[in-house]
Amino acid sequence: MRLAYAPYLLKFRHPAGTSRGILTEKPTFFIKVFDESEPTKFGIGECSVFPGLSPEADGNYGYKLIELLANIALDKETDLSRHSSILFGLEQALRDYASGCRHLYFPSDFTMGNGSIETNGLVWMGDFDEMIERIDDKVKQGFHCIKLKIGAIDWKKEVEMIEYIRKKYSETSLQIRVDANGGFSMDNALPRLKRLSDLGVHSIEQPIPAGLPELMAFLCQVSPLKIALDESLIGIYGKAAKTTLLDEVNPQYIILKPSLCGGFSGAEEWIRLAEERGIGWWVTSALESNVGLNALAQWTATLNTSIPQGLGTGALFTNNFECPLILDSDRMHYDPSVTIDDEAYSVLDWRY
Repeated sequence: MRLAYAPYLLKFRHPAGTSRGILTEKPTFFIKVFDESEPTKFGIGECSVFPGLSPEADGNYGYKLIELLANIALDKETDLSRHSSILFGLEQALRDYASGCRHLYFPSDFTMGNGSIETNGLVWMGDFDEMIERIDDKVKQGFHCIKLKIGAIDWKKEVEMIEYIRKKYSETSLQIRVDANGGFSMDNALPRLKRLSDLGVHSIEQPIPAGLPELMAFLCQVSPLKIALDESLIGIYGKAAKTTLLDEVNPQYIILKPSLCGGFSGAEEWIRLAEERGIGWWVTSALESNVGLNALAQWTATLNTSIPQGLGTGALFTNNFECPLILDSDRMHYDPSVTIDDEAYSVLDWRY
């Protein structure tokens, strides 16, 4: 068994406003595993690294990929416990190869064209008028759950925006989730959580920054609004540390991004631990290309979840890859008749 990797720069169709600034492009890496006797047949995966968020996104990232490449050739194990995105990509590539290199990572009824995954509509940050327009567009498209990125405009404007939504759409017709990306402080968190609760918001992701478990535990205990941990899961390694975090903070939900929380295997451990404690969860993509998104959706479909998932990123990029995923209204389907042409990957800058 051999491995190769290739860097790739995803180009956003439109500038994407986030709590970390405006994104116009995002780096990622693809890896493929193959047998030297048949190099044109390979399993592919995506190492969706996120600069500024992934702890592993430093000057040593490329060296870790080289180490993995060498160890695969030598049939040696590589410690990827602190490299979630690389583990995420390797798990994909191995699963693809094992299933016959057909881009079937988690075969199920879903990949046979049966069933679908309910998704939330993500509304990107922008000014007041832009966000209102985007919200209305999502509802017209058929979404029954939207997720708002807040923190780009002032708090009063954000409240005004949610008030506007509630005047047009009731809690029963539209679920609102918000993501503060750690933008609140302990000075303003509680009154803001109360106001959001009064407006019929379903939940909030990461109201205060990660790394403050005692303060987050206090908020989870007293908040009138359900709290979901997102960035707080990043950089937590091993079952013991995960258990400690969940027991200390006791959130109502956790948000799972396998490229940031230990690959599929690490995310499944988070799910087991959360369910043992009565903590809810859902899956969210982390700006993967269609390669990673395809695998992520297939995995999510095996989890028997019935609440909206955050998987709709496939149309964000101008230089994305062919994909069998189809978004119809708020439902994600898999079209098994779509044949992905691997020729698109042959032009990548593969390093062997």
